Amino acid sequence: MGVLSALAILAGLVVVHEAGHFLAATVQGIRVSGFSIGFGPVLLERRIRGVQFALRAIPLGGFVSFPDDEEDSTIAADDPDLLRNRPLPQRALVIAAGVLANLLLAWLVLVGQGFSLGIPDGFASSAGVVVSGVQAGQPAAAAGLKSGDRIVRLQGSSIGGGQGAVQALVAEIQGAPGRPLDLEIARGNQTLQLSLTPDDLAGRGRIGAQLQPNGQELYRPASSPGEVLTQATASWALLLQRTASGFATLITHFGSTASQVSGPVKIVEMGANLAQQGGGSLVAFAALISINLAVLNALPLPLLDGGQFVLLLLEGLRGRPLPQRFELAFMQSGFVFLVGLSLVLIVKDTSQLAVVQQLLGR
Repeated sequence: MGVLSALAILAGLVVVHEAGHFLAATVQGIRVSGFSIGFGPVLLERRIRGVQFALRAIPLGGFVSFPDDEEDSTIAADDPDLLRNRPLPQRALVIAAGVLANLLLAWLVLVGQGFSLGIPDGFASSAGVVVSGVQAGQPAAAAGLKSGDRIVRLQGSSIGGGQGAVQALVAEIQGAPGRPLDLEIARGNQTLQLSLTPDDLAGRGRIGAQLQPNGQELYRPASSPGEVLTQATASWALLLQRTASGFATLITHFGSTASQVSGPVKIVEMGANLAQQGGGSLVAFAALISINLAVLNALPLPLLDGGQFVLLLLEGLRGRPLPQRFELAFMQSGFVFLVGLSLVLIVKDTSQLAVVQQLLGR
């Protein structure tokens, strides 16, 4: 059920993003020819008022298509309702609408959490430290540590709870470069003994795992609707700031942060783990991924909304449309890059899944 919940959330976020483009176009009377989830061959389709709504074979996003892009379109090239014939502000709104839809959805999800679950009111910690993520090829993965494990003992001594336990464990790891550490792990109903040796990174130990306190978030009833809106807005702004900062760090320090990038498979696994922790964690996951999708699409890369904005900006500065062959080359290069990157991430993430590791005898 956790995997299905995560998949449903990801699919819903893609639908919302593309619906933003679709609605921004149709409300302005701009012609739309298709609304697709996924890429490649059509699996299911239905036509409504001349628009093809399709589910496609490659689940790596979606797109809204316009008659402007169809060579066999019967619509006159000078039709005022074609996207390319509309003023730049109207076209800009269509391009930006997907990002805006995901940002709005994230805020609405947080508002819904406030009205349904309440206002965050602390954290009820339990003994142990939870492993929330493991990087392939690092000491934690080599030792057999997996996402969802709970570290309960280190070197024979019990680990406490809360953020203090995380900080103490991190300090022990950083202080033991090249020295074996014995861990006791709780995994479901099993208790396992593992030994790992932190890598030596400039004199500090590193194991390649993300750690978080064990426990659950506490909530209290909101005192007023205004408190819900204020809390949701503050949480939304914080998530947006941290997401944008994370992307900026990835770009400026790509060599040291590239290994932390995850693809759709790893995101689904993370969502499934959060689903098992309860509704509040899954809500936070939905809001975070929606904001990530918005920030990612805002990047000035081909095929992404940010790349489309770059072309629109160049057209505005130039005072006339860009050469068609330039736009085509720009988009084709982006397609090869993004599909290639997606495939690499899928293979990378899949190789880390527990089921595949077991099949490979790891």
